[in-house]
Amino acid sequence: MTKGIDKYSINSTDYTVGQDNVQKWGFDVHNPVFGISAGLIGLFLIMTAIMDAESAKAVLDGVKWKIIGNFDWLFIWSGNIFVLFCIALIVTPLGKIRLGGENATADYSYVSWLSMLFAAGMGIGLMFWSVAEPVAYFTGWYETPLGVEANTAEAAKLAMGATMYHWGLHPWAIYGVVALSLAFFAYNKGLPLSIRSIFYPILGDRAWGWAGHIVDILAVLATLFGLATSLGLGAQQAASGIHHVFGFEANMGLQVAVITIVTLLAVVSVIRGIDGGVKVISNINMIIAFLLLIMVALIGYAVAFGNIGTTLMAYIENIIPLSNPHGREDEAWFQGWTVFYWAWWISWSPFVGMFIARVSKGRTVREFLIAVLIVPSLVTLLWMSVFGGIAIDQVVNNIGELGANGLTDVSLAMFQMFDVLPFGSVLSVIAVILVLVFFITSSDSGSLVIDSITSGGKVDAPVVQRVFWAFMEGAIAVALLWIGGTEAVQGLQAGAISTALPFTFVLLLMCVSLLMGMRTEQYQR
Repeated sequence: MTKGIDKYSINSTDYTVGQDNVQKWGFDVHNPVFGISAGLIGLFLIMTAIMDAESAKAVLDGVKWKIIGNFDWLFIWSGNIFVLFCIALIVTPLGKIRLGGENATADYSYVSWLSMLFAAGMGIGLMFWSVAEPVAYFTGWYETPLGVEANTAEAAKLAMGATMYHWGLHPWAIYGVVALSLAFFAYNKGLPLSIRSIFYPILGDRAWGWAGHIVDILAVLATLFGLATSLGLGAQQAASGIHHVFGFEANMGLQVAVITIVTLLAVVSVIRGIDGGVKVISNINMIIAFLLLIMVALIGYAVAFGNIGTTLMAYIENIIPLSNPHGREDEAWFQGWTVFYWAWWISWSPFVGMFIARVSKGRTVREFLIAVLIVPSLVTLLWMSVFGGIAIDQVVNNIGELGANGLTDVSLAMFQMFDVLPFGSVLSVIAVILVLVFFITSSDSGSLVIDSITSGGKVDAPVVQRVFWAFMEGAIAVALLWIGGTEAVQGLQAGAISTALPFTFVLLLMCVSLLMGMRTEQYQR
């Protein structure tokens, strides 16, 4: 390690020594990370092009189920560790540390800050699953959580609790660990805003060599496939909505057209940067999202508002049994749902974490983690209670398509729910617009983040590189949709799970490294 740095004594002066090696190791250009990441993605795209869809799907499915069969416990226990880790930081004196130092001030207002982190974190997913997931659990579409009997009052309550479990504290704790680690080492220790910087307490100057290259390459691959999963789901839902509202056939061609158009719009936003592009779109995003939420809640207020307390209690009552992967009688359920979600969140974490870190300077650790964990979870509670509650009510009372046939197409579920509500066509149009705007936000945010990783932590890398990664995200999404065919979600899941496994170990080590760095900060205060 660099002189003056050991596992017990790391200070901000010592950390800057690593900066001398940035130029030495070519950290500004970062050819190894950019070249290898781009090469591996290019190889994946070539292989999917020359293989037939069935063969490619068989390979990906085989890898996915091999990982799930052997590592389901790792994903679930890792998620639990991240939640406990974040809570511990909130309640301990470490929570007083301010990102950027004692005199640092926030760059963005609370509204803009929360809008950006929420829109980047799970916008498309909420739109895609907020109706389909509770209905799936309630009706036993793909087994039921904790082995309860489908289509019962207990199943209805648990469906909401299990949905909230997948979208509440656990995913945001995963994001919080990465975001806080990046922000701390960038703003308090003066290191480049890159995943490798987090591991300086463990790796020392090796963080600027191949050990660091490997960490960043894993982050790029996980991010690209995690993003592609969300973009693929968004394309499916947007295409289904366009078909539902305007009558265009929702085939692969329309999905590819949606991805292409949105990618081009994301490129424009990427070129404009965070302030001129991402911030503006994120704020528009949240305005439209809350407009849709308020309209649906008011239309179905009797069900929607009465369901909030039920969802919260079901979440609290079942969070521990749902967090235990051992001795479960619903193994197929938690492997098919929970493990996928945790892998998806982990694969998204470099992207969301770095994006949140870039806009969070000036916040205390306690303020940061409360905002990142609690505020989005509360918004998610409202969203899921309104959409999921109304959807289950329609199934119970045999109302509309959901009531007649249950869940037949996950990408259409939200629009089918809207069909039997007043102003259903208006709601569907707003939903299509919102999916597309969330789509743009995820793509342009992801492009900025991946470009930062592959350019050595630069926050203002060349525009050509940002554009390159925006197109690569779209290309991977198209490839995974093509592999999945009629079961496109399966192909998207396989991609996310395969890249999330190695990055799970990276996140666990990240917690250790962050504590090592934060302890030195505490001693200096």
